[in-house]
Amino acid sequence: MSGADNKTDTPFWKRVERWKIAALLLLFCDFILIHAAYFAALWVRFDCAYTKIPQAYLSHFERFITPYALVCVIVFALVRMYQSVWRYISYSELFRAMAVSTLLSILHAALIGPIAGKMPLSYGLFGWLLQMIFVVGDRFAYRLLLFLRSAVRRRSEAAGRVMLIGAGSAQLDDRIVCMIDDDRDKWGRYIDDVPVVGGRESILESVKKYSITKIYLAIPSASLEDKREIFAICSETGCELKQLPGIVQLVNGQVTVSDMRDVSVEDLLGREPIRADMREVFDFICGKTVLVTGGGGSIGSELCRQIAAHAPRRLIIFDVYENNAYSIERELKEKYPALDLVTLIGSVRDSRRMFEIFDEYRPEIVYHAAAHKHVPLMEDSPCEAIKNNALGTYKTAYAAMVHGCERFVLISTDKAVNPTNIMGASKRMCEMIVQSFDAKIKQGKASEIPQLFTHEGMENADKDGTGSVFKNIKTEFVAVRFGNVLGSN
Repeated sequence: MSGADNKTDTPFWKRVERWKIAALLLLFCDFILIHAAYFAALWVRFDCAYTKIPQAYLSHFERFITPYALVCVIVFALVRMYQSVWRYISYSELFRAMAVSTLLSILHAALIGPIAGKMPLSYGLFGWLLQMIFVVGDRFAYRLLLFLRSAVRRRSEAAGRVMLIGAGSAQLDDRIVCMIDDDRDKWGRYIDDVPVVGGRESILESVKKYSITKIYLAIPSASLEDKREIFAICSETGCELKQLPGIVQLVNGQVTVSDMRDVSVEDLLGREPIRADMREVFDFICGKTVLVTGGGGSIGSELCRQIAAHAPRRLIIFDVYENNAYSIERELKEKYPALDLVTLIGSVRDSRRMFEIFDEYRPEIVYHAAAHKHVPLMEDSPCEAIKNNALGTYKTAYAAMVHGCERFVLISTDKAVNPTNIMGASKRMCEMIVQSFDAKIKQGKASEIPQLFTHEGMENADKDGTGSVFKNIKTEFVAVRFGNVLGSN
């Protein structure tokens, strides 16, 4: 059976959008309620006794009310009163319904006399008031039902007990039991029957007092320092932390649990994380052998993940710490089973080991992330910082140069800018090393770069003494500085 036949056989009411069916039902309700409003006005005018209503008034009412109600629903449709989303119906719909009902009631009072017959003055006034109440009421009744259903669900499901930081209200399935706000004027007062118990210094105490399981943060306008302090306090509670998307949605009641997100380290950054355009880099990586030194570290492992996702011919993970190297190897093998992945253990300070690797695998691109990066520890062990960072970079760069590597990328740090500590100074030396390598190569003087090694023999670049190994060297040396990397050790 064809798709067209299927559509034809589907019942009409199933092919119409649900909101259109709801709009038709609302239109029908308006039609009936307008009749009811003016009949009730006539009934109240005569002491709520149907038998007391003169037959002439009933006749005038019956002759005029149906055409009038029909005009009303047509006008309502023209001003888009049937196209609002009921869940989010707001004051704009309220004012529109009141204004349109008032104008139509004036029309009713002006035309019923000439067309159908004279009616009591109170009939027009009560009719206007009741029509406005009924038309507005049937629209807000749906939102009230949603609120009541949500309240029942919150109580019946024994949902989490929530502390809200930043006094406000939201449509949440969880039960908000207390609020925190630094505005002293709100302390001891209530918002939607929820107490504002104090400022940030009351968070830990209130979590215990109210048995809080979740904390929702609604502080988008707070300063970065305030956010850091509040996040730090909240992290001590062990509660689940969620961040509301924005104060506008919060005030409008448009926030639900699904709109929230976990508090992340990026929230402490004070700006949007930098998103680099990496297309050219990934195109360059595709089909090449790539070596990542320090590949098990926080920066090196992320480089490995990005490289593995963009079809290198081979990825070589090199690290001195076997646990980290093994961890990233397992992750990448599981995610990219077809990837040619090699994991090697060794130190960049070992010239012989570096030459062995470059001799065997001939990497075309090197990302040199291996380094001691811990600032306080390097202050206590400055010689290790120089040996591992500066000398390790020198030996790795030299091995890359004499083995035909196309590009050597040093992963440096912003602490190399006017360094004030040993780690920053050692990384500045690394930058100067790769800059010197690059300058000598571009000048055609690669042979003037001295080779540093500790093992006489096999890692000697110019074994035959002819200097031929230094001819046609094309290695490009570059350095990239990272700031504090979010999530890094």
